[in-house]
Amino acid sequence: MNLRLLELKDIDEIADELRALKVHPGGIGIMAPKALSRVIKIKGLDSVALNILKQDMLSIGGDCAVSWDAFIKRTKNAEGIIIGTIAQIDQLCEKLERQPLGLSELGKKLRLLEDNLNKRDFILSAGRYKLKLGARTHIMGILNVTPDSFSDGGLYTDREEAVRRAIEMESQGADIIDVGGESTRPGARTVSAEEECERVVPLIRVLAKKIKVPISVDTSKLSVARKALDCGAVIVNDISGLKKEPKIARLVKKHKAAIVLTHMKGTPRTMQKNPKYKSLVCDITEGLRRSISIAKDAGISDNSIIIDPGIGFGKTVEHNLEILKRLREFKSLGYPILVGTSRKSFIGKVLAAEAQERLFGTAASVAVAIQNGVNILRIHDVDQMRQVARLTDAILNV
Repeated sequence: MNLRLLELKDIDEIADELRALKVHPGGIGIMAPKALSRVIKIKGLDSVALNILKQDMLSIGGDCAVSWDAFIKRTKNAEGIIIGTIAQIDQLCEKLERQPLGLSELGKKLRLLEDNLNKRDFILSAGRYKLKLGARTHIMGILNVTPDSFSDGGLYTDREEAVRRAIEMESQGADIIDVGGESTRPGARTVSAEEECERVVPLIRVLAKKIKVPISVDTSKLSVARKALDCGAVIVNDISGLKKEPKIARLVKKHKAAIVLTHMKGTPRTMQKNPKYKSLVCDITEGLRRSISIAKDAGISDNSIIIDPGIGFGKTVEHNLEILKRLREFKSLGYPILVGTSRKSFIGKVLAAEAQERLFGTAASVAVAIQNGVNILRIHDVDQMRQVARLTDAILNV
């Protein structure tokens, strides 16, 4: 008799194993949801409702962790953790649909959460482009036309050299070219909108005629975003997540462009001064929800929104490592995930390596990000990281 552990991350992989065992198709549909567990945290529920929820979960073989305080006193803002299989949570939702105290609304949110976690494919709409995200990891090539970016400052301030580099990245497999005219490294000085426009707008105008992939503009300034979109950009990559200039959202909607919503704590000048979080992934998720709300209130469609947890933007080394480890949790928001780890300082601190010596560290972070659910990688070394992505995708898609 032999035993072995099956490391199966989703319903499809579980179903494949059951098919290989020649289980009846009807049985596969019943058993697969029983083989995958969920641990779901709830915040903001009435303590009475939370205790009803616990009893409902116990009745179907699952459980719900509840604090002692929620047992002994009434509170409108209780927290709990649901523990159960997908099949049990589906049963729970059926029970909750008939319950008071906000439990019916919770049932709807649980179903939406499950749909988001199972979502593998997205169609990103950005101007005239439609990118199919999910089957493979997409590459956003970084083109900084700044004198002071942390790893490539000054390399592409000459316009002809910048155009050459964009064409080179496209030929190496970049799916998007991201043009930035203001350094967002920790402690970077702010530049005026006029100076930023002078750096990026003429370049984007030229690139729009020379390359066939979408152009993104890395900016948080309304006037820069407007001019960039007018001359050919179709994505705005806003590290403030629309919190600095919310009117960018209406501009993106008008141009039928896409938006990258990044989580950042503080500003580039202050973000690395002892950043603290009450609960890292929870706090980032709530920040991204606020950014999504701004985007949707302006009329931006779901298929034009990308989220970025903001590695390096107001995070310590440990924060960045935890984000990569728990990246899959951001799938609960239901949008494609972009991550930028390329050559960043947390890699340098772990490996004691300068910016130009972080290629292998970047490769490791890229592979982990893909394994944990990223859809788009923002990177400098397109040729090398495309190879890392291609092989990691091949392993995961067997």
